[in-house]
Amino acid sequence: MEERKLKETVAIILAAGISKRMKTDTPKVLHEVCGRPMLAYVLDACRQAGVKKMYVVVGYNAEKVKQQFADDSDIVWVYQAQQNGTGHAVLCCAEHLEKFDGWTLVLCGDGPLIRSATIKKLLSAHNEKTAATIATTVLENPFGYGRVIRDANGSFKGIVEHKDCTAEQVQIKEINPSYYLFDNKTLFQSLRKIKNDNVQKEYYLTDVLSIMLSERKTVSAVIALPPEDAMSVNTKEELQKVNEIMAGRLRTRGSADAEVCSVIEENKINQGRERK
Repeated sequence: MEERKLKETVAIILAAGISKRMKTDTPKVLHEVCGRPMLAYVLDACRQAGVKKMYVVVGYNAEKVKQQFADDSDIVWVYQAQQNGTGHAVLCCAEHLEKFDGWTLVLCGDGPLIRSATIKKLLSAHNEKTAATIATTVLENPFGYGRVIRDANGSFKGIVEHKDCTAEQVQIKEINPSYYLFDNKTLFQSLRKIKNDNVQKEYYLTDVLSIMLSERKTVSAVIALPPEDAMSVNTKEELQKVNEIMAGRLRTRGSADAEVCSVIEENKINQGRERK
């Protein structure tokens, strides 16, 4: 069977966050996992999936992030002056991408456990008639994640952020780990219509999915990643857990660096305890 030719695809990577709960001045995406910044893993996954250009949205301590990746010629830096939500972050890329006639991945820079295989699944599931495709997973403890809402037939109906869930919706275990693939022009048309009528008073990227559905466009959701891959990093405890998972992956691949990074991370953790 002849391989289906995919449309040109770029990526928007959200990397403007502040490390409030990490209690450091380091931009969140520069915290290291096995000796490398978290953002590096997301960039690598995109490259391995065939993405040629990444638009990285930075905000807090932006120059420090840019300096870390100064040698990467496939990155376009986009500045988000105020962090007004994920939808607003993507909209900051409008001057670069609004007229782009292809597909756009939207990913989070604090999700280093992403795999290129998941991105490839999204690309395979997407087609010319689909406005958006998202990758989901199922968690036993979905606390804090947006819930995937489906109808009685299993069709995707939307995403509700945890803080906005009803008592019934909070019981749903299928979650949104923030892996999106959009028809680019439809994405930016929909972004212009979102509002901040929610608890956080932010512009949610997930609201573009509801707008697309209301306009009878096709949005699909595929369970495409293992539960552990959904873990993002917001605390030092989560960072330690992600380091352990990544070290395990490296050991599985037989990497000689795995033991080294485990020792380095353990030393960092011990040093942190000593400073307390």
